[in-house]
Amino acid sequence: MENKFGFGCMRLPMKNDEVDYDEFNQMIDLYMQEGFNYFDTAHGYLGGKSETALRDCLVSRYPRESYVLTNKLTKSFFNSKEDILLLFNEQLQKTGVSYFDYYLMHAQDRENYKHFQKCQAYQAAQELKATGKVKHIGISFHDTANILEMILSEHPEIEIVQIQFNYADFNNPSVESKKVYEVCRKFNKPILVMEPIKGGGLANLPEAASRILTDLNKNASNASYALRFAASFEGVYKVLSGVSNLEQMKDNLKVMKNFIPFNDEEYEAVAKVRKILDSLGGIPCTACRYCTDGCPMKISIPDLFGCYNDKKIFNDWNSDYYYGVHTKTSGKASTCIGCQQCEHICPQHLPIIKYLKEVAETFE
Repeated sequence: MENKFGFGCMRLPMKNDEVDYDEFNQMIDLYMQEGFNYFDTAHGYLGGKSETALRDCLVSRYPRESYVLTNKLTKSFFNSKEDILLLFNEQLQKTGVSYFDYYLMHAQDRENYKHFQKCQAYQAAQELKATGKVKHIGISFHDTANILEMILSEHPEIEIVQIQFNYADFNNPSVESKKVYEVCRKFNKPILVMEPIKGGGLANLPEAASRILTDLNKNASNASYALRFAASFEGVYKVLSGVSNLEQMKDNLKVMKNFIPFNDEEYEAVAKVRKILDSLGGIPCTACRYCTDGCPMKISIPDLFGCYNDKKIFNDWNSDYYYGVHTKTSGKASTCIGCQQCEHICPQHLPIIKYLKEVAETFE
């Protein structure tokens, strides 16, 4: 069976706001020993610490030909074609490599795409590929299927597409996982899957939903079903799991090393789980944290949304306590001034300001 498990480096183990190198080294070593070698990062992940952690824990310890490294071009770091080339060289320096196997135009949607077009980003990527500093050009995508069809039609040089794809979002009208997947297949583009576990949400299911999966196999974790669901689809090249500790890595490896595609009974089971999740409401935040960097009130938006979901969906009595933890040194939901900076950058296109008001009503 094809090796489909990719290591997403957006949610690494942390200790005192720094990447825990000891644990990250162990995770990399185990991952590589089991025959996997695909790593995914971006310039903004963990405030730039993801790139340098990969340099120190992967690049300095393994031969370059032994792993595949993907990086991304993110809108907030460039305003011209010249900026792109400067940023790219900085990314090479921070990761310690001489080339990237894949370089993705990051978080493409209707608005971001306009900025990339204006700055000739796709042309810049092709020029970098011509020099050998990029092996393959791709995009990561957060919008509806018709926008993806437009981008792929206008840029046939795109070689690979990274999409949000999981069983919870399969028919979600704001994500359109299924339809976006079908566009990738129509254009015959290999697919990289991000958020297969929906920011951890599909690992920590409410009791009624979790019971459905446990009844199938009490030895399989909730996360394992989410990974296998995504990996079972034709055309999927890698499923990226944002593992944040060694135990998660071990669980993921157990599933993906001896990967078994979904059967009919399992598809029916996750459809039932999806129905339960849809009935509970909640905020469909994946905790990518793009929204937090530019927030003038320093509101830890994903953490507050997580508290809200824990209270609403998972009935977690501890959520009030954690709301206090996350607002001790950061802004409360009620301090939002409605500047919309967060909404402009959100890959999920969430009405964040509206949700913050609901969070404030719930906890304050």
